[in-house]
Amino acid sequence: MSDQIRVLIVDDDALVRSALSMLLTGSEDIAVIGEARDGSEVMDAVAELQPDVVLMDIRMPAMDGLAATELVRAQDKPPEVIVLTTFEADDSVLRALRAGASGFLLKDTPPTDVIRAVRAVAAGEPTLSPAITRRLIGHVTDSELDERKRHARAQLERLTEREHEVAIAIALGKSNAEISRELYMSVATVKAHVSRILEKLELNNRVQIALLAHDAGET
Repeated sequence: MSDQIRVLIVDDDALVRSALSMLLTGSEDIAVIGEARDGSEVMDAVAELQPDVVLMDIRMPAMDGLAATELVRAQDKPPEVIVLTTFEADDSVLRALRAGASGFLLKDTPPTDVIRAVRAVAAGEPTLSPAITRRLIGHVTDSELDERKRHARAQLERLTEREHEVAIAIALGKSNAEISRELYMSVATVKAHVSRILEKLELNNRVQIALLAHDAGET
């Protein structure tokens, strides 16, 4: 099917790769197009296979998922990245999200939730809850938080009042449809605001907008 979501699985554990592959291939709208055993294999796999979504393990021996995520998301028209971890509140997860990952999944996430997350991220709707974001940011040191707050507030000051409202709504986990209803604008207008925010602040997805708003203490 031409409209299938193309997924690349990256994990150094063969059993994890096999389990994820079996799970995802059970959905007609998802195709597992390849696997990689380490972050060092990711760039070649992405270039060759052109996935829509990469499921990326964080802890791998030669090149970890954080470095691989940074490389992948720095490309033109990169695939979305969902990081995989065994720890819910982990500073490496936060770094991966700042590098451009669209969300993260625990390795014991129920199968239906994994499929839902892949579909959501492929559709441009990351599924990172505000509660998870706050818990992750809570693991950053006070000195880091102070510096990030100053930087984040300076960034948000570059937005118009309307763009600022949209950014805060994104940080609160609102979808485009919800923002449209709450701010009395069309979904197309919401999307235009989101695009301008991303361009103006040099960010590449909604998760990074949410992290910026949380860093600024706006939510």
